[in-house]
Amino acid sequence: MASDVAGAPIVHATSVPRPRIRVQNAVKSFSGRVVVDVDDLVLGDQPIEGLIGPNGAGKTTLMRMIMHSTPLDQGTITLVPPDGPEVVLSDLPAHALARHGVVKSNQVIMDFPKLTIWDSMLLPVTEHRYEQPASIFSEHTVFNRHEDEIRHYLDHFGFDDPHGFALSAGEKKLLDIVRCLLLKPTFLLLDEPTAGLPDELTEKVMDVIRDLSAGGTSVVIVEHDLNVIWSLCNEVQFMAEGKVVLRGDPQTIREHHTVVESYLGEGHV
Repeated sequence: MASDVAGAPIVHATSVPRPRIRVQNAVKSFSGRVVVDVDDLVLGDQPIEGLIGPNGAGKTTLMRMIMHSTPLDQGTITLVPPDGPEVVLSDLPAHALARHGVVKSNQVIMDFPKLTIWDSMLLPVTEHRYEQPASIFSEHTVFNRHEDEIRHYLDHFGFDDPHGFALSAGEKKLLDIVRCLLLKPTFLLLDEPTAGLPDELTEKVMDVIRDLSAGGTSVVIVEHDLNVIWSLCNEVQFMAEGKVVLRGDPQTIREHHTVVESYLGEGHV
């Protein structure tokens, strides 16, 4: 079980009610090697939390276990809403989690190459009743209902031609993030959301995350760009060898000898 580092206070706490996710006795092995072994971990205590650690620490696997896209060998993962009954996420199929507000971006760029940028943004907001072949003429209804929010993201991220196709890796990365945002998550997991993005777009992604969090969404970020972690997160959890071994505010984690020696190096403090 993770412990606070040196009893350090967690900064920037907020009274906005937020959902939490509890991971209990969760284990995952591949070819006999234990990749994740988490005793008891609660995510979402703070508005924006970072999850860092060396390659192979189990960060992405843990996030995939939460989403049930990677099945657990044992254990339970539970969504604890600010009001309402708890939901055992580990009992649900992966496609059902978004209905409960739990959404994850993709670490590896995923795209729909035959959809335009605009159509790709319409995809997550299209209700099930409009997804049948006979409902093809209902696209205009979906468009009208969601045009303003889609145009907001088009303008914010500066997509040049929304009626064209996403060609660059950066555009595809942004589209994946926007699709997550359009689902209106209450708990958002972001796996390397700024990887490969220039500084200007990284800042825009960070602005969107801050706005989303301010509205009550819990956000957990796996990110190797530590400048994003230090400047964005209220709390950072350090993972090594499948376990979350440290947690605390960004400055405390950044200066902790274990993190410096095993992950950062002296020059990053």
